[in-house]
This record gives sequence, C-alpha cells and structure tokens, in this order.
Amino acid sequence: MNTLIQATPITGPAVWKGPAIANDTAWVHHLTPDTIAVFDAALAHLKARGLSFPHFGKDDFPLHALAPDFARYADELENGRGFLLLRGLPVHRYTEEEINCLYYGLGLHMGTPVRQNPRGELLGAVMNVGDVTKKSTRVYETNLYLPYHSDPSDVVGLLCIRRAKQGGLSSLVSVAAIYNEILARRPEFIGLYYRPMYFEHLCEPMPSLSPIFSFHQGKLSCRYLRQYLELGHEIMKQPLSRVEIAALDLFDEVMHDPAIRLDMMLEPGDIQFANNYAVLHSRNGFEDDEDLAKRRKMIRLWLKMGNARELAPEFPGRNGFPAPVEAVAA
Repeated sequence: MNTLIQATPITGPAVWKGPAIANDTAWVHHLTPDTIAVFDAALAHLKARGLSFPHFGKDDFPLHALAPDFARYADELENGRGFLLLRGLPVHRYTEEEINCLYYGLGLHMGTPVRQNPRGELLGAVMNVGDVTKKSTRVYETNLYLPYHSDPSDVVGLLCIRRAKQGGLSSLVSVAAIYNEILARRPEFIGLYYRPMYFEHLCEPMPSLSPIFSFHQGKLSCRYLRQYLELGHEIMKQPLSRVEIAALDLFDEVMHDPAIRLDMMLEPGDIQFANNYAVLHSRNGFEDDEDLAKRRKMIRLWLKMGNARELAPEFPGRNGFPAPVEAVAA
C-alpha cells in the first residue's frame, strides 16, 4: 500500500495558532432571538406530535429555515479552521428532556448523530461522577485533566450546561499547526507518524491499527491519544522503540505549546463543534461543587457529516459504535 507523506508545510485555514485567533470573533456564532424562536417552534412541534428524544427524525424537528446556517457551519468544520462555537442557547429555560431534544435535533440537521458506546448512547454526559479508583472509570467522568485527543466520529460537539466551580478550561489545537512545527523542528520524524500503530479503546475488544497522520486528497487527518496508543502496544506486546517514543514526546511538546493551542472557557449555552480529523481537544482539571446538581456538566454529541473528507484506506473511518443488539432486534 502506497502511503503519501506530505513533506512540505500544510497551508490553508486549517493551519492556525491559538494566540493569533483568540480575539477573532469569526469562529463565534451568536444565536439570535430569531434563531432561538425557530428552535422553540421545532420543540413545540415535536411535543405536539408526542415525540421525545431520541425517537424522532429530522422532519419531526423542523429547523429547515436554518439550513443555510448549518451548511455554513459544516463547511467551516470541514474546509475552514475545523472548529466553531455557537453561543447563546438559553439552557436555563429548558428541562433536561427539552435540552436533549434541542441538541439532538440540531445534530440531525447538521449531520447524523452516532452512538458513543456499546450501550448505544447518542448523547453523553461529560460530568464528574466517576470513581477515580476504578479502572473502568473514564477520564471524562472525573474532574481530572483530560489529555488532548480525537474522538471516533467526524465531528464532536460539546454543549455546556454548567461551568465548574473553578477551572475546566477547554483547549483546542490545530493538527496542521502541530504538523508544520514538527516538520520545521525534526523533519526526519515525519515518516514515523504515518506508520500504523496500535490504538487501544476501552469500548473495543482489541487494539486497532491506525497511523497518527494521514494525508489524502489534499487533506491532513490525525488520530491521537497517547495513553491509548501506549496501552495498545502493551496489550499487543509490541513495545514502542526509542525513536518512536522520541517522536511522541516531540508531538506532545508541540501540542502543549501555549504558542500553538487555543484556550476557551465554555459558558452555559455554548456549543463547541470540532472536526476530529483536523483538531485535537482537551480540558484542564477543575474543582467542582459538592452538590451534584451544581457540578460542571457538558453534553457530548458525535456526528457523521455528509461533507466529511474521504479517508485513506490505511486510516480507518470512525463513526461511533454499532447499535446494541437489543436495539437491532427491536
């Protein structure tokens, strides 16, 4: 199999550095009263039909008037910077069920919501509810630092319901900016990132092979979470070489550079969308309220996008998990 290695710097809007765009409002889209009225009308329509999350389709939640906006968002995610922020959803006005319907309905119009685990969840609560002493506890279920990573879907969305008492800063980094910096510092390492490596995932029976970088049809894609990569090689009894470890150390050093990353505090009603092939996302640790009802809460949405890039054969597609057996049987 021939793998194309991009030996010159990536160009275009997907190459950005956080400090340069931190005060650029182009990636922040404020939801207007008219837009929120369309959401409310769609919610009323859904209730009138006696439908609830997730048992409805795109036409049951009519947001067709906002189609030009959704097309623009999808284009920005795939062909622009690879991320955006929708700001101003009045989450305090809605019940938990209404928020689920609004968010899922939005997802139906932007793409296709996909399942986030073998249980078949289409919306995931990112909240400090886990026991850190248990191996089964995922990091997103705690208040610990969440390392930079990409999720197994075309796009990930995070809707903020509540902020933490302190901390919980969201952070994004451009994959293309990381690539260009590595190319400038240690060009001899680039080929290593194109080699298939074993990635473990806690919801999959065995590690899967994938390169970290893939360049196909003019677009750079990335898959990364170092802990899962190291665990995958441990399970397969394929120790990482010294040069591979050095390459991963360099990747991490560049990725965490304040001159590269973009930090933002998500406020209640903010929805952050990011392209999992073009952007890595993270969150720092935080202090939470003792009261569970006041704790930091985000709702995660994974989307398969109609305009998503074609992926190289050696870079496997990742669009969530199959429906659980009971759901298929139903």
